[in-house]
Amino acid sequence: MRLSSVLALLRPALPLILGLSLGCSLSLLRVSWIQGEGDDPCVEAVGEAGGPQSLDSRTQLDQSDEDFKPRIVPYYRDPNKPYKKVLRTRYIQTELGSRERLLVAVLTSRATLSTLAVAVNRTVAHHFPRLLYFTGQRGARTPAGMQVVSHGDERPAWLMSETLRHLHTHFGADYDWFFIMQDDTYVQAPRLAALAGHLSINQDLYLGRAEEFIGAGEQARYCHGGFGYLLSRSLLLRLRPHLDGCRGDILSARPDEWLGRCLIDSLGIGCVSQHQGQQYRSFELAKNRDPETERSSAFLSAFAVHPVSEGTLMYRLHKRFSALELERAYSEIEQLQAQIRNLTALTPEGEAGLSWPLGLPAPFTPHSRFEVLGWDYFTEQHTFSCADGAPKCPLQGASRADVGDAVETALEQLNRRYQPRLRFQKQRLLNGYRRFDPARGMEYTLDLLLEAVTQRGHRRALARRVSLLRPLSRVEILPMPYVTEATRVQLVLPLPATEAAVAPAFLEAFAAGVLEPREHALLTLLLVYGPREGGRGAPDPFLGVKAAAAELERRYPGTRLAWLAVRAEAPSQVRLMDVVSKKHPVDTLFFLTTVWTRPGPEVLNRCRMNAISGWQAFFPVHFQEYNPALVPQRPPPGAGPDPPSPPGADPARGAAGGGRFDRQASAEGCFYNADYLAARARLAAELAGQEEEEALEGLEVMDVFLRFSGLHLFRAVEPGLVQKFSLRDCSPRLSEELYHRCRLSNLEGLGGRAQLAMALFEQEQANST
Repeated sequence: MRLSSVLALLRPALPLILGLSLGCSLSLLRVSWIQGEGDDPCVEAVGEAGGPQSLDSRTQLDQSDEDFKPRIVPYYRDPNKPYKKVLRTRYIQTELGSRERLLVAVLTSRATLSTLAVAVNRTVAHHFPRLLYFTGQRGARTPAGMQVVSHGDERPAWLMSETLRHLHTHFGADYDWFFIMQDDTYVQAPRLAALAGHLSINQDLYLGRAEEFIGAGEQARYCHGGFGYLLSRSLLLRLRPHLDGCRGDILSARPDEWLGRCLIDSLGIGCVSQHQGQQYRSFELAKNRDPETERSSAFLSAFAVHPVSEGTLMYRLHKRFSALELERAYSEIEQLQAQIRNLTALTPEGEAGLSWPLGLPAPFTPHSRFEVLGWDYFTEQHTFSCADGAPKCPLQGASRADVGDAVETALEQLNRRYQPRLRFQKQRLLNGYRRFDPARGMEYTLDLLLEAVTQRGHRRALARRVSLLRPLSRVEILPMPYVTEATRVQLVLPLPATEAAVAPAFLEAFAAGVLEPREHALLTLLLVYGPREGGRGAPDPFLGVKAAAAELERRYPGTRLAWLAVRAEAPSQVRLMDVVSKKHPVDTLFFLTTVWTRPGPEVLNRCRMNAISGWQAFFPVHFQEYNPALVPQRPPPGAGPDPPSPPGADPARGAAGGGRFDRQASAEGCFYNADYLAARARLAAELAGQEEEEALEGLEVMDVFLRFSGLHLFRAVEPGLVQKFSLRDCSPRLSEELYHRCRLSNLEGLGGRAQLAMALFEQEQANST
């Protein structure tokens, strides 16, 4: 009885005991095998020649193996050698030598450049990284948005030869595949891109619709140019040395036949229609054939359709194939949603874990009241969340179109669900709410007043609430002009006499953040004298500033700090910038600063990357610290938890809630001199005479770019620009808007709501006692 009870207690542990015993036995057995290897004196080491190895040779092999062990080499920089900054490429793809997948070349002519070629560009250009048009017309007029290469000779063989030469010279190292087509061909771009993505790039491939030469064998085939053909990069590299010989030896009236004969005669490579299980499918469109009624499998699965006689037919083909791709996408979405429903039943959450719509991320869950995403209320005519802080403003532009599209989509979905039993007609929008969820997209909640009509004609008014979601689509990189971190930055510091005492601190910060790391940047001091300052017998208010600048030039040999003296009673930022702009070339990158700015390498690099000549101006938003007399200091470590940060404050800045990003200030800016001169010239053209003089008194440089320039104005927070607390001098000569922004910046910079409330409470307590 006692034995059975003991066995019952040990029964759950028997698998564990057996496993441990078996593991220990196998490990001991393996150790005995390892120790036995190589210890037998009868075992003879055999060398490369088949004979025994000596002890010395075995020792040398052991030493050679030790040489391959990794070693940590400490970094050492010779202090006597000049520091050389390492410049990295903008994209890692460039540094790794990666290539783009596909380049498309379109052969066009004088007669079809402005018709069929434009239709090709509008239908497929946005699907390919690069789309080039080649013509033999000399001095061809280029349509907008198209890159046309003119060879100056319309002979077919010459045009094809020069096109291949141009592709090899300019893009041979950048692309894996080259697709050559005519402008009377419609290409189903997504299918062609997918085909290129499935093919191996390390083979010589000539892929298209294979056609036989007249009187030649079955192996000698060329790819029909009307349906397009793919050339691999390796084949183009091999073909390049034979182009001149083929152009002189082969006579043909068609460029596709000329290319096919050249490849066969020089490299022995003919056209194929199938490779690695991928079939190049094409469709020959008969004359007067309607693409809307075409139902054949060859048409529905085609990569290319030829011939296309006019531009309208090209657009009709694009509409038909786009509808087919859209139907296929909807079908795949429905299949995926069905799979999600089936698999959700097997998850721990069950059906409660399903999010709406199916397949999209769940709504954002806030962890505190500061993370709650607010809803914006709107009607069909007005919105109640305005950019300027107004309580109500008209709904117009893109916002009005967005709301109209949401209402139309809701009505369409309701009719699709309830027809033919009910048909809904919109009466009006009662209430509308929308918010942007960064995890999902734009969410809408609409209260609609509808009129429901039955099949018998009965009508009834209904109020229904619907929810919609405009999901985030595929993220794409916006095409932007290329900029580098090697551009020299010209810092400009307008310095009135009232701020001369703070200038030495700025110069010390400039030395530590710019001169010490040898940043490629210069500084120009713009000394602004008053009407009675710095004259005969009057002391120079900038004497200390000049001495500090001379001291920096002595400490850092080769550094020159330029300064300009300007006398003005009430200088505006635009007038001061006019003086500096005339002293520098048009390609100068200006960084307009204040005496409270502390520039550093990161700030300068963001200035270089965000200010793009002819495209964009950058005006960063600096971080302004609160008044130290009102902001409580952060308690020492271990003294207890920190107080919560107010909205808009940065908890990483010293004291708890120690500052905010000053959106009202716009004194710092990065822009190119050419862009400033263009905006300034437009201002002078639109505002002449006395009106211009009055406008300059109330404008800042950012306002000039905003109102008189076609550039993009980039405004973003800059965590590297941290300024100490200071009250700005709000001149009464400023415009009403600038004066209001200046006063608001001073008031908001005093402290957060919690600090101001505590200060008022303490003041009331002191007054009451």
